[in-house]
Amino acid sequence: MGIIGWIVLGLIAGLIAKVIMPGDDPGGIIITAVIGIVGALLGGFLASALFDISVNEEFFDLATWVAAIVGALILLALYRVFAGGRTTARR
Repeated sequence: MGIIGWIVLGLIAGLIAKVIMPGDDPGGIIITAVIGIVGALLGGFLASALFDISVNEEFFDLATWVAAIVGALILLALYRVFAGGRTTARR
């Protein structure tokens, strides 16, 4: 799968991660898209390094999608921690 495939996969994985982990984030849709793209790459790298799973084969492979979504979830959680995306109650 080429770089364009990973970008498209990352965009979709970022949206899925946002649905799985809803809430107010400091960034908008652009930040979510970037987190999804980088998360897909991170998830693919981690799956290859830790579990010896080849995720670069096909776009519609389940392992590729799971790795991309998990990577996007990890980055979204880290982004919320470090960027102060915690919501507070308004009075």
